[in-house]
Amino acid sequence: MLLKLLFAPVLGPIEGVSWVANKLLEQADIATNDLESLQKQLLALQLSFDMGELSEEDFEAQEEEILLAIQAIEDEEDED
Repeated sequence: MLLKLLFAPVLGPIEGVSWVANKLLEQADIATNDLESLQKQLLALQLSFDMGELSEEDFEAQEEEILLAIQAIEDEEDED
């Protein structure tokens, strides 16, 4: 405890940056792996395709990525 207090001026900023970086990584994981978020992305993709903003090839490629991510999340949930 005493050493932690003595080295706080030196290690404090480093630990703070490390903590912030970990929180950002956690939020990025949640945003990219959240099932609801992926379903919303799929719906937005479908709307873009229906409005003619995407070619069929682009739509199919992006749709496959999202569906694979959804499947991976569902598989993880089934394992738990």
